Amino acid sequence: MKSQNQIILSLGSNIGNRLEAIELCIATIHNEIATVVKVSKIYETPAWGFESDPFYNCAIVIHTSKSAQKILSQVLKLEKQLGRTRSNEKGYQARTIDIDIISYNEDILESENLEIPHKQMQDRKFVLLPMNDLNLDWIHPILKKSVSELLQICEDESDCKVVEKLTSPIEKLKLQDFNYIAIEGNIGAGKTTLATKIAEDCNAKLVLERFADNPFLPKFYKDQNRYAFPLEMSFLADRYQQLTDDLAQFDLFKDFIVADYHIFKSLIFAKVTLHEDEFRLYKTMFDIIRKEMPKPDLYVYLYQNTERLLKNIKKRGRSYEQEIPAEYLEKINRGYLDYIKTQTDLNVLVIDISDLDFIKNQNDYVYLLNEINAKVI
Repeated sequence: MKSQNQIILSLGSNIGNRLEAIELCIATIHNEIATVVKVSKIYETPAWGFESDPFYNCAIVIHTSKSAQKILSQVLKLEKQLGRTRSNEKGYQARTIDIDIISYNEDILESENLEIPHKQMQDRKFVLLPMNDLNLDWIHPILKKSVSELLQICEDESDCKVVEKLTSPIEKLKLQDFNYIAIEGNIGAGKTTLATKIAEDCNAKLVLERFADNPFLPKFYKDQNRYAFPLEMSFLADRYQQLTDDLAQFDLFKDFIVADYHIFKSLIFAKVTLHEDEFRLYKTMFDIIRKEMPKPDLYVYLYQNTERLLKNIKKRGRSYEQEIPAEYLEKINRGYLDYIKTQTDLNVLVIDISDLDFIKNQNDYVYLLNEINAKVI
């Protein structure tokens, strides 16, 4: 499940403190525009196509759900914010910061103000050398060549030398110190979306609940009394099987595991949906299974108020969820919060995201990452 676009940007500066300008540019992109997941070395390169002081150049990889045009609009605004002044004179000019969109996935896009892939990237060592540092499985969609292959045939003989090594904002986090993060929340809280974003951005193995395959779920929302017990039992069995399989098979190419649920979820929902005698039977089964399940290194609960949950549920449009009453959601929230209070040996982080939008607002997402990172023990 890939939810974001992968974009390569080329950054350059040849006025003032070039290193400081690029570092500020990277930090601002990450905090305000899109997640910076990789940063190349910085190269000092001669001015290309005009006489001027040498440039510092690098390439970065960003992840975002935004369109190419939206990113273009935002980086042009950022250039101006960081002091770049564009003139109507023909030809290249010295600049405090230059941000070029080199690629957008492996798409081919052409408009009046944007051409992707960048039409001159294959001719410029100051673009190709930093891109090669990123170690991406990217193929030029028109030339059908990798970055290393483009470098081999590039005729640019400019002297480009490494002057600095930078670390991306994502790599500065310590999330890889966790082996296993569970992100929980009520129906419509955004747990799956956040788990997916973190997995993509931080090179984590993603474990998502297979709720869509449960045949009892639509029936449960129509007749809770009749289908609550088979629904909760089937969820318990499936969650146990999936978590047992996925947590046991650690991916050597991933830094940690992030899941959008944990087995504890089963007990919380069952306590709300089942009658007392059914719950006693259910808990007997749950207690047997729970002993075999590893605890997450961090248990994140995304709290959203009921009004916001109902809006999210309506927006995502699953027909069988549209009649969920507010009272049911409130019981689930109380169930989670009451449960969390009893877990003294669990590393828990509760975040109220009722006023946050970590999809549209990059700074909200960065806030969540920093909150999670602060829980590294």
